[in-house]
Amino acid sequence: MSETNCTHNCNTCGESCSSRQTEQTSFLEPLNPASTVKKVIGVVSGKGGVGKSLVTTMMAVRMNAKNYKTAILDADITGPSIPKAFGLGDDGVGMTPTGLMIPATTSMGIEVMSANLILDHETDPVIWRGPVIAGAVKQFWQEALWEDIDYMFVDMPPGTGDVPLTVFQSLPVDGIIIVTSPQELVSMIVTKAVNMAKKMNIPILGLVENMSYLSCPDCGKKISVFGESRIDEVAKENEIPVLAKIPIEPKIAKAVDEGAVEYLEAPWLDEAVKAVESI
Repeated sequence: MSETNCTHNCNTCGESCSSRQTEQTSFLEPLNPASTVKKVIGVVSGKGGVGKSLVTTMMAVRMNAKNYKTAILDADITGPSIPKAFGLGDDGVGMTPTGLMIPATTSMGIEVMSANLILDHETDPVIWRGPVIAGAVKQFWQEALWEDIDYMFVDMPPGTGDVPLTVFQSLPVDGIIIVTSPQELVSMIVTKAVNMAKKMNIPILGLVENMSYLSCPDCGKKISVFGESRIDEVAKENEIPVLAKIPIEPKIAKAVDEGAVEYLEAPWLDEAVKAVESI
């Protein structure tokens, strides 16, 4: 559609009108001049409990292992689980002389900002309304010292509400990974996330299916615990690739519970890593 003929509401048309691009850019929040972030990757899901935070941590670990300076902005303000996975429960954040927050750093050098790092106790609930939560996400982006970050992964809360909208409008998101699970509602839920990303002009890198199957410890046969996966069909319908199928593995849960996710090998994410490197 040409710019001169664009007389409609660009927020609902799905077209890449120049007026739409200008409007989207106008919402972007600038980083502090002391910070540098080259690429921002959102990790999203249409519903909770599918392993979005797990995928966020494992992707950050994989990219860090490839000698990229990696960071995680935990935008799941009311359900922050990133610090626990890295064993950062009591670390907190520091402050620079100029008042910028200094992210906590994992044992292998991944920088993390999360609501759980600024609470007195990691079990304290965050009882905030939507605008306050959205404001906290902006503060984590603007008022933290992000030094020479190659890839920042943003762990977003599930759904298509205030915080995902804030992230898409306020941060220069270069692409998103959609996380799902092999359940009957997957088609509708994934399509909602896909449609939101398209309306916001955010590139979709692909789908990651968590809890995809269980490998029998005796014979190696793949068992579909939650029913036969429809991820390939859903990906084809939405014209996006499947980046990974993560199995149900006791060692994954053990590593997260023990705060040792950095020591977990994740060969299932090879294609996802390639997709992130390609942007």
